[in-house]
Amino acid sequence: MLAGGLLAGQALASDPAQRLLKAAGEGDLATVEHMLAQGVPVDVRDDQGNTPLLLATAANRVEVARRLIDAGADVNLQNRIQDSAYLLAGASGHQRILELTLAHGADLRSTNRYGGTALIPACERGHVETVRSLIAAGVDLDHVNKLGWTCLLEAVLLGDGGPAHQRIVELLIAADADLDLPDKDGVTPLQHAEQRGQQAIAAKLRAAGAR
Repeated sequence: MLAGGLLAGQALASDPAQRLLKAAGEGDLATVEHMLAQGVPVDVRDDQGNTPLLLATAANRVEVARRLIDAGADVNLQNRIQDSAYLLAGASGHQRILELTLAHGADLRSTNRYGGTALIPACERGHVETVRSLIAAGVDLDHVNKLGWTCLLEAVLLGDGGPAHQRIVELLIAADADLDLPDKDGVTPLQHAEQRGQQAIAAKLRAAGAR
């Protein structure tokens, strides 16, 4: 059993593609540089469809992500669960990697497995600077995902009503998001905020003319 495991480990270590993938996820820039210099394709995939850039993004390995993008990594390639480096950076609030993807061809119309843009989970999770960047980049503020929710609805429905989500609602209001787009049951963001006792958010929405 031990010998078999050792042989498997040696095979993994000798596989250039696997070495690049592993190094990317671990933030091992020197090995990433070495494998790229050896001609390993920058967008090689693992069995889940992850590229080195996706693995670096998941672990927020900024310098490795920068090097991979400089080497031509595609920021829009999606894995089996429809994450791309761009979408994952947005959803995770990995701001520096997000900015790299935005500067290198991020597809603002691309969607995740829930049919949502990068902006929707960023709003949900309270990533204020990420939301600011995605609004500035031009992501559709009124996109509706498979659940029937916009980014504003997710900020209310899945947020905690605290300072971060309050600021996100302010940003969406300032950017002229449609404040009255309801969910599948016809309930508006303002109505949800009131039902959830999110008084500060409800007040901001009412002041902006929401119904």
